[in-house]
Amino acid sequence: MTKLTQAEWQIMKVLWKKHPATARQVMAQLPKGVSWAYTTIKTMLARLVEKEVVSESKTSNTSIYEPLLSQRKARLMAFRSMLDQAFDGATDPLLHFLLEEKQLSARQKKELAKILNEESEMVADS
Repeated sequence: MTKLTQAEWQIMKVLWKKHPATARQVMAQLPKGVSWAYTTIKTMLARLVEKEVVSESKTSNTSIYEPLLSQRKARLMAFRSMLDQAFDGATDPLLHFLLEEKQLSARQKKELAKILNEESEMVADS
């Protein structure tokens, strides 16, 4: 499946929150600071339909859009892409990076360790 651009992520986030939606409804739900022209939104929606991540149906003269790609799957694809690009696909360096990263609060580090511990226990039990 094709990678989403930053602009396409903006459109998809709107569709994941509220669907089905028209291009005008998408335009109205975009975050403040995003001031794309209606024609730009229509072009991006057409591109997303072409990529088969959004469906388009017509009611009278109006196009109605719905996401075909789930937010979870899109996140997974983006994560895998980042993992491959930044860490050569290896999770160990990623985990070390996250634990050593000064930006993580003590609470976030504790939560990450808890998740990893729970995962280890589930693997051990199976």
